[in-house]
Amino acid sequence: MGKYYLPIAISILFSVSVFPTIANAAVPDTDNDGLNDGYEQQFKTDPANPDTDGDGFGDGQEVMSGFDPLKGNGSRLEKTIKLDLKKQELSRVLGGVVLGTYKVSTGKKSMPTPKGTYNVGNKSPKAWSKTYGLWMPYWLGINGQRFGIHELPIWPNGYREGANHLGIPVSHGCIRLGIGPAKLLYNWAEIGTKVVIN
Repeated sequence: MGKYYLPIAISILFSVSVFPTIANAAVPDTDNDGLNDGYEQQFKTDPANPDTDGDGFGDGQEVMSGFDPLKGNGSRLEKTIKLDLKKQELSRVLGGVVLGTYKVSTGKKSMPTPKGTYNVGNKSPKAWSKTYGLWMPYWLGINGQRFGIHELPIWPNGYREGANHLGIPVSHGCIRLGIGPAKLLYNWAEIGTKVVIN
C-alpha cells in the first residue's frame, strides 16, 4: 500500500475511534499534529514540526495509519500484540511504542494459553463457539491454533461472563478482554498482526 492511500486509511481509522489513543488531552501536542508530545518523543519525531519527514502528511496521521513518520517512502510500522501471562496484561505495540495496555483473563492452569509467537489468522465481529455454546465478540483468531483473543463471552440468554475475572487466568485458553479494549484491538489489528505470548 503506497502513501497515496493514506487519506482513505485515516478516514477509516477516525470512523472507528482509534485516534483518541494517540491524542491525549492531559499531554500537550505542541505542533497540533494529533500526536501528543509524549508519543512524539517515543516515535522520535519533532514535537515542534507537524510533518517531521516533510512528505506532506502529519506525524499523527502517519502513525494512526501505521506508517513510519520518519520515512517518506511509505514504510510501515510493525503492529504487535504482546501478552504477559504473569501480569495478565495485553499491550498494543506500534513500531516498538506501546499504545495501550489492558487487563485480560487467559487460560486457567488446566487449560493454559500457549506461549509463543503467532499471527492473527482470522477476524469476526461476533464468533460462535460450538464447543462452549457462547458468543465471542470481536474475535481475533490465532493462526493455526484453537484459541483467540475476544471480548468477554456472551451466553445465548444474554448473560456476559467474566468482568470480575479480568486479571485472573480462568478461561479455556482464550485471551479475554474487557468491553471497550476488545473492540479497540479488533479495529486496530489486521490479519497477519504478530501476537507474542510470554
